Amino acid sequence: MAKPQSASPAKPPASSTGRSWSARKIAAATLQTIERTRAFSDDAFDDITKDLVVSERDRHLAFELVYGVLRHYLTLDWRLDQVSRKPMVRLPLTVATTLRVAAYQLLYLDRIPASAAVNEAVQLIRKQPGHNWSGFVNAVLRNLLRQPVPPMPDPAVDATKALSIRYACPPWLVDRWLQFFGFTQAEHLCQKSMDIPPLTIRTNSLRCSRSDLLARLQSEGILAQETTVSPVGLTLDKCGNPGELSALKDGWCYVEDEAAQLIPFLLDPQPGDRVLDACAAPGGKTTHLAQLMKNQGTIVALDRHQGRLDRLVSNSARLGISIVQPVHYDLTERSGAGQATGSSTTHRPLPAMLAQPFDRILVDAPCSALGILRRHPEGKLLKAPSTIQHAQALQREILNRICDLLRPGGILVYSACSVEPEETTEILSGFCQQHPEFYQEPVTPWVPAAGQSLITDPGHLCTAFQTLNMDGFFACRLKKSE
Repeated sequence: MAKPQSASPAKPPASSTGRSWSARKIAAATLQTIERTRAFSDDAFDDITKDLVVSERDRHLAFELVYGVLRHYLTLDWRLDQVSRKPMVRLPLTVATTLRVAAYQLLYLDRIPASAAVNEAVQLIRKQPGHNWSGFVNAVLRNLLRQPVPPMPDPAVDATKALSIRYACPPWLVDRWLQFFGFTQAEHLCQKSMDIPPLTIRTNSLRCSRSDLLARLQSEGILAQETTVSPVGLTLDKCGNPGELSALKDGWCYVEDEAAQLIPFLLDPQPGDRVLDACAAPGGKTTHLAQLMKNQGTIVALDRHQGRLDRLVSNSARLGISIVQPVHYDLTERSGAGQATGSSTTHRPLPAMLAQPFDRILVDAPCSALGILRRHPEGKLLKAPSTIQHAQALQREILNRICDLLRPGGILVYSACSVEPEETTEILSGFCQQHPEFYQEPVTPWVPAAGQSLITDPGHLCTAFQTLNMDGFFACRLKKSE
């Protein structure tokens, strides 16, 4: 799925290049960059640290602080508001961020002495230009340590507030989930947004079997176990930086969540097929399709972001895949003067590569990504109801453009890392009404036996409402009439 575009993270001051920053300073700078530029957390973190001298220990701590604060953001603010004479929303960003980083350490990290967390916060804010907030920060954090923990809001009185504060989910999102799914499932989704996701890899069957990969990892002292549902997945524990895995460098595997690994099986591509991956970069599902096709046939991989398409090419080469043909193209881009005003215009002509019909098409659509908040917790802070509406418009446009590219009797799989009705069941029903030549096929035959509980009554795949440790994905399978 194409990753939504965000603003470029702000770079550290030029004077910091080659200098050493503490983990807490890195975390505070990263969090401020995310709020100011709406950057993705991993992008902001990488950009902040790329020119700094940082020990592995400090890097790991800074990373944990960033993701911990983002996961617990609203809960931290609620706790801090109880002990501060000024509400968090009225504080300068530098002060609020300093308090959140320190509060996360005090409330969630037992291994860091309270005195160290408080003193570091005071020193950090003292070095900021302008008004001296060090006394205020010290007082608030001391109050946080001394005063008793306030009772959480009662769900019987205000369910939205209770779930929002307990699980640090924005009220608008809690309201949606309560409305569509009821209290039990809404609480389940909120709780999953707090989880730390496992590191899961997909076996590259062109290079090895899952048992071969498992044996190699174990011989290198890496703890791993087979995934519950995906027949090609392994979950790793305490492996360090996954980018340094020799098996990854040698193309034996690809880092990918177990839920995402299930999607290509639904398309069931065969060797020799002509396949379109309409939103392909950075290539997780593209390369999996190639594996299922035994690297025989053609996969045309479209994406609107050239940089991410370059990553797809690199990933394909590392995995030994030669049937992928990357195409830089935006299915939603329109031409003509009306583009700037939003008036109706024609789409850009399709590339010649798309002239010949396809046997199978995958649309892993750009979406709100609310099913993977545990991986991108900045979404709790940055997303809004309009995020869903914008994604739905893109999804509808992409489906309408690619449906004529599928041959009669061909298969279309639509997937999204979201369970919001506008992006799943509603988009599907609207598409089928507009294009009656398409009809749904239950995904049951293509889901392993261990994953049959993930299939909904209409025959869709939904991984969100289960106890298995997966991201929240939706997928359905459509066939075009002969």
